[in-house]
Amino acid sequence: MRITLQSVIILSFTLFSCDLFQGQNETQSSDKRVATLDEYEYLDSHSSDYIYDQDKLHKFEIFIDSDDLEEINSDPALEIYVNAHLVFENKVVKDVGIRYKGSIGAWVGCLSNNDWTNPSGYKICPKLSMKIKFNFNEEKQFYGLKKLQLHSQNLDPSKMRERLGYYMYRNFGVVAPRSNHALIYINDVFSGVYANTENIDGPFTNKHFDDIGGNLYKEVWPIKSNGSKQEEVNFKNALKTNEEASDVSKIFAFSEALSETNNSATNELIDSWIDKDIFLKTLVVDRRIAHDDGFLHFYHQGGDLYESHNYYWYENPSKNKIQLIPWDLDNAFENLNKNINPVTPIKDKWYEITNDCNGFPFGTFGLLQKSAACDKIIGAFIRHKDYFYTLDNDFQNELFNNDHVVSLLNKWADQINDAVIDANSLYGSAEPSYEEWILNLNFLIDSIRLSLQ
Repeated sequence: MRITLQSVIILSFTLFSCDLFQGQNETQSSDKRVATLDEYEYLDSHSSDYIYDQDKLHKFEIFIDSDDLEEINSDPALEIYVNAHLVFENKVVKDVGIRYKGSIGAWVGCLSNNDWTNPSGYKICPKLSMKIKFNFNEEKQFYGLKKLQLHSQNLDPSKMRERLGYYMYRNFGVVAPRSNHALIYINDVFSGVYANTENIDGPFTNKHFDDIGGNLYKEVWPIKSNGSKQEEVNFKNALKTNEEASDVSKIFAFSEALSETNNSATNELIDSWIDKDIFLKTLVVDRRIAHDDGFLHFYHQGGDLYESHNYYWYENPSKNKIQLIPWDLDNAFENLNKNINPVTPIKDKWYEITNDCNGFPFGTFGLLQKSAACDKIIGAFIRHKDYFYTLDNDFQNELFNNDHVVSLLNKWADQINDAVIDANSLYGSAEPSYEEWILNLNFLIDSIRLSLQ
């Protein structure tokens, strides 16, 4: 059969036209749907408590122009916002911003470029974590929120680690994000089950702290791992609230004072700035859920510097007080009983020291880390080790025990059971089958039970 150049051109134009018209039709269909809905209006009675209600499985529908969707799908790691509309309970929030989000781990296996150390390329997973920004084009709120964070849980086949971890922090008296599950649709197509996890920002601190309006810092430790003060510019760059004022004098003064003190003077300084009970409770939950990619894992950054990540600090605006807020629990529970993750395992208990506070290789990849107890802040709490274990016992009796964990996970599993089946039916092996999901859910339960023995 002879195929002429003219035939190829006609065929190519026909295929391109079909794709073009399909995109146009999808956009037109979305526009019609949005046009039929009443616009959402924020009322004082609207509380974010409803969005994170543990008894709710909310549905969020996102409508994006096909060109904008193609733009963010072509290279998600650029984290570019595009315009979209959000539909919730048959009300539309128009002209929100939406982007994909994630650290290096979030992109693994989901981008066309296989080099996980340099995330790039087009989207090849059915879903990626997303952030929705309500004040994208104008100042607006949605149930008291400025942003929604929807986490894909691609690295968690149980779909429970993030929600369970944050539940444990919050219910043990540690300020942490609220999290439940949500069903996400994009242009009328089911995208999957996501973790609907509260964004840590100004609305978050105003909701969870009595003394509101303080500075919020992301991933900057008050003192460097070598004991020297943190640069003032690093505090400014880490600000997530009050960026315009950019007054970091309070925490910088703490950093300077901490770098100049030793022994009992250090303890007294830290006692005045950090609440003992809350910090120890944070340590208890952190170790019980094996949040090994959090503030206790000091990764080598070059030379004599080591840094941890996945945390925030809230600075009280009227007192010399700061409080740690845990973040990013997608790798929690992995290393409960053995070191499964090749990157995140921590060798020491939080109060132990290896290699005389010098770095040492650990884990499958042999990455350098430094004992957390060498840090002046964490090390100051070693004197409270007995009290730590008292709190740990309380935590197990009240919350982190087999009966309570199984009860929680069974309740949450019932909420998302049908959606897990639907996602697998739609996306095949890219989403866990019902049997795989149950297997991983039971593995999580068994791992927790074994860790408590």
